[in-house]
Amino acid sequence: MGNPKIVGMAGSFSRPSKTRSLVRHIAELVSGRYGFDIAVYDMIDVGPSLGSALWRKQLDEKAQHVLQELVAADILIIGAPTYNGSYPGLFKHLIDLIDPHELKSKPILITATGGGNRHALMVEHQLRPLFGFFMAYTLPTAVYASDHDFLDYAVASEHLCKRIEEAVSEVDVFFPGRVPAREAAE
Repeated sequence: MGNPKIVGMAGSFSRPSKTRSLVRHIAELVSGRYGFDIAVYDMIDVGPSLGSALWRKQLDEKAQHVLQELVAADILIIGAPTYNGSYPGLFKHLIDLIDPHELKSKPILITATGGGNRHALMVEHQLRPLFGFFMAYTLPTAVYASDHDFLDYAVASEHLCKRIEEAVSEVDVFFPGRVPAREAAE
């Protein structure tokens, strides 16, 4: 049996992206701690077929692959850039193409980025209810990062790192008995 898989999905449309950087940073911490396999995607990976697809079957192969990775993951890290207090519309459209039962009971660590702290509650008012509809388990600690938390698109704030560590520690509950990778090596 292979390692559990963590899949990160950033709702960003540009590279480099603070949202993708945050999602990747968290995914790498979880992977390093527990030995999970990792994949991180963004809206560029989904590609242009999403914009014209009314149904999942209308997505091209590239978008189908990303969607399949999301629903097959053992744990998700979802990140969204904040626009006018919410997530981007095409990001929501991607999530809308997932059958609600495909995310049932799946642990999801939710994150968001924005220009300032004014958008910090987006994770609680937008992302948590969205994945609550899907009957997923959003981890109690959500992570929000603003522009001042990054340096050259890399996580740089001590406060943010502490928040991330708190959220990552909550993964333990969903994988009881899994020996963290660093302990297994000793």
